[in-house]
Amino acid sequence: MQACPISYKQIDGTIARINAFFITLLVVIFLYTSLSIVAYILTIDFFIRLYVNKKFSPVFNLSKITKKILNLRTNLTEAAPKRLAAYFGLFFSIFISVESTLGLYETAYITSSILLFCSTLELFFNYCLGCKIYYIVKKIFPSFSV
Repeated sequence: MQACPISYKQIDGTIARINAFFITLLVVIFLYTSLSIVAYILTIDFFIRLYVNKKFSPVFNLSKITKKILNLRTNLTEAAPKRLAAYFGLFFSIFISVESTLGLYETAYITSSILLFCSTLELFFNYCLGCKIYYIVKKIFPSFSV
């Protein structure tokens, strides 16, 4: 049976989907402009959310403001799958940053397209590919956890 990671901690799923919107927007900007700074911004933001404190994340704060302005309802959801997705986002952002810095734009576009695909799935369908990947990783490495 496929399963997402579980932490028994709840987060606001509405904020997570708004985060996906801004991630999608930043990736589209990168694909359109090829500006490495956009990839760096993505990498730094994911790093802050995962390893510092999400309260210092520009994307998280922008998402909170957007939710308040649009008067959207809170939708609690399991935190671990979203955290796993952020790890994947960090992984892809690092690759995009390195590829664009080295002038490997074709591979950066491919990597960006994968991140774009994943973020749009979350944004439009509330569907996380990370859970499917987590299931495969758990089969290969049973002791792996998020």
